[in-house]
Amino acid sequence: MVQKYLSLVKFSHTIFALPFALIGFFLGYQEVQKLDWILFVLVLLCMVFARNAAMGFNRFLDREIDAKNSRTVTREIPAGTISPRNALLFVILNSAAFWVTTWFINKLCFFLAPVALLVILGYSFTKRFTALCHLVLGLGLSLAPVGAYLAVTGSFALVPVLLGVAVLTWVSGFDIIYALQDEEFDRSQKLNSIPVMLGKNKALILSVFLHLITAGAVYAFGFLEEGNWLFWIGAGVFSALLIYQHLLVKPNDLSRVNLAFFTTNGIASVVFASFVILDIFLAS
Repeated sequence: MVQKYLSLVKFSHTIFALPFALIGFFLGYQEVQKLDWILFVLVLLCMVFARNAAMGFNRFLDREIDAKNSRTVTREIPAGTISPRNALLFVILNSAAFWVTTWFINKLCFFLAPVALLVILGYSFTKRFTALCHLVLGLGLSLAPVGAYLAVTGSFALVPVLLGVAVLTWVSGFDIIYALQDEEFDRSQKLNSIPVMLGKNKALILSVFLHLITAGAVYAFGFLEEGNWLFWIGAGVFSALLIYQHLLVKPNDLSRVNLAFFTTNGIASVVFASFVILDIFLAS
């Protein structure tokens, strides 16, 4: 049963946002110079609960759409392995657990938690009325480093926000690439996406533009943080993998979309976070 719910929310995809949340957490540690492991666990729990709620709600809301799409018809709800009622209950429980957990972090996080839930749950509605749905998804994941920093420091700062911008444009860019697979289906169902609005060629160009902003935000972050050689190695690898994923996907050849989406971006986030966190510890 647990395996079914882990599959429902694609738990393995936590690897995209979690490394950036860890960077946000350790940036906060750099400010306060106090490593609180209980707080660290609470932040991890918030990440898991929030992502479970967001993905579960997306699967619940899209269940009829998924049942019509040959690529998604085997997902748990259309396949009948998890009922819509149980999926919705799963979303409610995870949303409540997220909000309750923020109470034990600090008051600012507690009062901002409903705003975060509004963004990450609201994303699931967006493809029904706007092609900017990819940016809303990016916005949802960009809250991870900012929220983790707030958990430690209780205050906002420019550096984690820059990291959030990097996540926003990075996720939006690779989600556009992923959406190329469903361009024809989305058009037939009157669903909105950048590939539907612009076509494959222009959608890929926009994805490149977003990833240029990502690289710019990462380097600006590095300059503001006065990153040493470890940071710049991580940033270099991250940038190289951004370029690599665009070399994998062509408008007339989408056979390597999953390699570009899952493998390349997963490696990029883990490698970048590892080098940045090492850099933070050496500088402390």
